Amino acid sequence: MKLIITIIPGNVRDSVSSALTEHKFRVTQIASTGGFLRKGNATLLVGVDDEQLDEAIDLIKQMVEKSGSKQKGVLFVVKVDKFIHF
Repeated sequence: MKLIITIIPGNVRDSVSSALTEHKFRVTQIASTGGFLRKGNATLLVGVDDEQLDEAIDLIKQMVEKSGSKQKGVLFVVKVDKFIHF
């Protein structure tokens, strides 16, 4: 299992999150700020099985690029040793 941590422009947060949930990914949103002008960002946490990783990454990238936003995102993939859903 992997954890995707992606920081994207705040104005594309809803479209990226909606696209992910439509494809049955679970998403947690965290409001964040950063960068030179302290513009609003969104940090999304997405837990995926290893075989779903490429699909989730492609979907995130497509939605950010499709928005035409001049701001781009950053994405980290972290290995998850243990996942407990309760």
